[in-house]
Amino acid sequence: MPRRPQTAAAAPPPARKVPLRKLLRAASVACGVQFGWALQLSLLTPYVQELGIPHAFASLVWLCGPLSGLLVQPLVGHLSDRIAPAASPLGRRRPFIAAGAASIAAAVLTVGFSADLGRLFGDDITPGSTRLGAICVYLVGFWLLDVGNNATQGPCRAFLADLTARMKNDPRRTRIANAYFSLFMALGNILGYATGAYSGWYRIFPFTVTPSCGISCANLKSAFLLDILILVVTTYITVASVQEPQSFGSDEAEHPSTEQEAFLWELFGSFRYFTLPVWMVLIVTALTWIGWFPFILFDTDWMGREIYRGSPENPDETQKYHDGVQMGSLGLMLNSVVLGFTSVVLEKLCRKWGAGLVWGVSNIVMALCFVAMLVITYVAKNMDYPPSGVPPTGIVVASIVVFTILGAPLAITYSIPYAMAASRVENLGLGQGLAMGILNLAIVIPQVIVSLGSGPWDQLFGGGNAPAFAVAAGASFIGGLVAILGLPRARIASSRRGGRTGAQR
Repeated sequence: MPRRPQTAAAAPPPARKVPLRKLLRAASVACGVQFGWALQLSLLTPYVQELGIPHAFASLVWLCGPLSGLLVQPLVGHLSDRIAPAASPLGRRRPFIAAGAASIAAAVLTVGFSADLGRLFGDDITPGSTRLGAICVYLVGFWLLDVGNNATQGPCRAFLADLTARMKNDPRRTRIANAYFSLFMALGNILGYATGAYSGWYRIFPFTVTPSCGISCANLKSAFLLDILILVVTTYITVASVQEPQSFGSDEAEHPSTEQEAFLWELFGSFRYFTLPVWMVLIVTALTWIGWFPFILFDTDWMGREIYRGSPENPDETQKYHDGVQMGSLGLMLNSVVLGFTSVVLEKLCRKWGAGLVWGVSNIVMALCFVAMLVITYVAKNMDYPPSGVPPTGIVVASIVVFTILGAPLAITYSIPYAMAASRVENLGLGQGLAMGILNLAIVIPQVIVSLGSGPWDQLFGGGNAPAFAVAAGASFIGGLVAILGLPRARIASSRRGGRTGAQR
């Protein structure tokens, strides 16, 4: 079980700071992982509907991610905490990062070639038909992709926490490390969404067009091949160029318990040691992700259906739908530009206003953006489009502006919760890998709820995406209020003072 802090311990010699350039290299794998994640977010919900899964059930496909994350990331974090640095030539985090990246590469190949493999299993490739073989292959690849994402990002976050945990009273360095991670995620998003928005990849890679895989499918397949290249390069930079420290502060590998407890018992047993600030971080994280997940599921689908009035199920409306998906990908690319800029200035904002206030305000901005999407949906629904079917420029511009603004709160979501969790668990005797896994529970449990409920909830109100966005707006606003009131500035500023003080908060 996690131990309470020991007060009677000899003071260790001062640790040397890890250079910022090493933190930058350690975080670089986030670019490769997020490149694939951006493709997954922008292209796979439309793609799975092309394979024949109805819109009402498309969200259920995304259950793979949170269900795998519910167990995989805490388990991987727990196992990496228990590996002694000398037991592996790559240390204890980097083997999991490399294995997760290999899983992602295998998964994107499976997803990208699912239509071709489905044809081998006897699928009818007539447009509009349901391809059961391709759907089964896709689900296997999608599940493996989310397992790989969770197996990579959790240890990478813990790796950064290990590198910064050596400086016991330097929360600023922890925030900088997570800002670097967020910055590389932004770069991966920009590259991924730009790749998804480009419709000419099939010309560059003509071999991707097959009888069972048309132009849109070939573009997706080509994008995933590029993802593998970027993933290999960034994983190599992280794994080969940064050595893990030999001491990690609060560390199960350094201080093994006399009894090896069952993983789940240790995971849930650690909850009893959480202080109120830790619980507040978990609560705000959960509310934040209830807000984000409907947007993540249906952002480009919303653009294709609600704004461009297309449908992946109706062959006559497929082109309009794909035009909307590509425009949505462009909006998400601009979103990522704002995400990257926000990551650069985030540390200054936190020092000036406090991390809790910054987080709370960002959630309220999220809520306002989701309300704006509801307004745009209503206006587009009641507006007469020209005979060409192209939506008015003002509607498209307004939609892209909302997508772009959401990049700022997304940068905060990718950074502040992890920095807060890393700072607050240091005095509770938890390894950083397990701590990141516990934070992940506050992310994936809301995702399970949204995945199960959003499709039927949307169908209850006519089949559009607006009802899910209404829930997102409410959850984001409540999360913002809880962050502002429950994570006051003074408490955050002293979040990593001495262990005894931390245990009392």
